Amino acid sequence: MKRLKLKLQLYCGEEIAFGPGKADLLEAIARTGSISAAARAMGLSYRRAWMMVDVMNRCFTEKLVDTTPGGGQKAGARVSEAGTRALAAYRDLQQRVTGAVPASGDALQAMLREEPEPPEA
Repeated sequence: MKRLKLKLQLYCGEEIAFGPGKADLLEAIARTGSISAAARAMGLSYRRAWMMVDVMNRCFTEKLVDTTPGGGQKAGARVSEAGTRALAAYRDLQQRVTGAVPASGDALQAMLREEPEPPEA
């Protein structure tokens, strides 16, 4: 199958500060109010989701996710105002880039085979 896939990633030093997976995680946290529930919804381990949140919070000048540890009513996570702005800016950039690429992408895809040829023996 021929296809073009663009993956926009924002780096902070050697860390991927933001990309498609982190954007999806922010949306899931906004929906669920919890890193663990967001992780379950995305099929991630809690540890992986927590590490992604940690990288985002360390790389941006303002935290993208605010957390309240412990149990009870006030425990959980929420996407901060900065996180909401970052997510909106990222999704906007995705749309603009994807909209600008089709002409070039079509030319490249036309040059591709449907499936690779078998390797030479």
